[in-house]
Amino acid sequence: MFNSTVFNQIVEPNFLARPAIEVAPLLLGCVLVRQLPDGQIIRGAIVETEAYAVGDPAFHAYKSRTSRNDVVFGAPGRSYVYLIYGIYHCFNVVTDLDGVPSAVLIRALQLEKVPEGENLQKFAAGPGKLCRAMQIDRSLNGVPLQSGSALWLEHRGGEFINKLATKEINFVQTTRIGISKGVELPWRWYIENCPAVSKW
Repeated sequence: MFNSTVFNQIVEPNFLARPAIEVAPLLLGCVLVRQLPDGQIIRGAIVETEAYAVGDPAFHAYKSRTSRNDVVFGAPGRSYVYLIYGIYHCFNVVTDLDGVPSAVLIRALQLEKVPEGENLQKFAAGPGKLCRAMQIDRSLNGVPLQSGSALWLEHRGGEFINKLATKEINFVQTTRIGISKGVELPWRWYIENCPAVSKW
């Protein structure tokens, strides 16, 4: 669909210092980069996001600030990683201003490559699969998303921007999935007809 191998400008915290519902669609086409302890780099273009914000009953920060959700109350540009069902990790980008709980869940990536025998388009199609593919777990909760860190974000490449301008790439906005509260909020975005997007 588009090439994510070109290294682009790093997404800085000030770009993320706005509400999650503004940031979530802007992250589509950006690249999530994971640097492993041995120096190996894994890259994947973001193809699906969900926003979580103040007053949202589906958000972990809805009721109060706790040790578990503390990072989403902090400054933008950090990772928020949590465990669901006791086995699957989910990766979020902290957004908005310091003190305002807000985050974008990265639901799916279009990876550059996967282990031999695996489906390239489905290997990171879902938040749990994404974290498995990128080797993200709770040890990365709260890390700054910056160059030289274990995780960072890169802006959309020129090819993606051009295809977006010519309508070769389109975004779909819909309600979020996999939740039981706040189901009516249209805070999920994904790239239309992208095979790497997660299924319902």
